[in-house]
Amino acid sequence: MRIGLYPGTFDPVTLGHIDIIRRACVLVDRLVIGVAINRDKGPLFDLEERVAMIETECVRLGEATGTEILVHPFENLLIDCANDVGAQIIVRGLRAVADFEYEYQMVGMNRQLDDRVETVFLMAEAQHQAIASKLVKEIARLGGDVSRFVTAPVRDALTAKFARR
Repeated sequence: MRIGLYPGTFDPVTLGHIDIIRRACVLVDRLVIGVAINRDKGPLFDLEERVAMIETECVRLGEATGTEILVHPFENLLIDCANDVGAQIIVRGLRAVADFEYEYQMVGMNRQLDDRVETVFLMAEAQHQAIASKLVKEIARLGGDVSRFVTAPVRDALTAKFARR
């Protein structure tokens, strides 16, 4: 069984993330979405909220692609998470050259830690290249329309989150 791991903070999950998930499903039999706890980033949504958002989005994707999609929170090294879930590949999405430079370093370090796990890069579709969770949160915080960047349930979660602040 081909198992892939797509890690991220997903704070919140965007249409860009969903596109990478959909396309990664073609490559694997099981795709594990690794939701990083990463307290250093100070996420807007807590872990349970991020996991729930991803699970909601992945139900339709799993049905449409026939791929088993699981959501797995993690706080350890990415390569250890890959080993924990039995992943042979790590899936990473790229939007721009700056993403590649960072990801290139990560691949090198991960290969040093465990050379049995490969990393596969998927380029973001053109319409998703500018989407970044950080920018989506900023637009939502300032009352802008984020419906072009996230699904309706995520948009509603963002609106509710900022209404409470």
